[in-house]
Amino acid sequence: MSKKILFVDMDNVLVDFQSGIDQCPQEIIKEYKGRNDEIPGIFGKMKPLPGAIDAYRELAELFDTYILSTAPWENPSAWSDKLEWVKKYLGDVALKRLIISHHKELNCGDYLIDDRSKNGADNFKGRLLHFGPGTKYPTWQSVVLFLKNQ
Repeated sequence: MSKKILFVDMDNVLVDFQSGIDQCPQEIIKEYKGRNDEIPGIFGKMKPLPGAIDAYRELAELFDTYILSTAPWENPSAWSDKLEWVKKYLGDVALKRLIISHHKELNCGDYLIDDRSKNGADNFKGRLLHFGPGTKYPTWQSVVLFLKNQ
């Protein structure tokens, strides 16, 4: 029997977006106010969310697991920064498993873990697991517990 397919978003799911902003000088934050995702190099500065790396590794043993993320159109460094982040924090377990798309609904799978319903996540053909504080899946522990029982 083949493994179920799992997609995992990066920003605020695997990656702590705020941790990148916190490392930027105030003048840069002011210059890019309202569009922090366009700060050159911002995605390379971000740290993993608590439990994200271990959870991804555990789920990768149970599912055919991919990272499905969007990169800002006006920030070309975001594309390469995201690739370098995956290499640095996930290594071989995520080798050639990064998909950058503004149309997440075009990917076929069983589950998508995402903190938002934008960029096609709301029309994903599998099950969207809404991740983050105030949701049914507020932590990586809650996601792993649910998925291990599927």
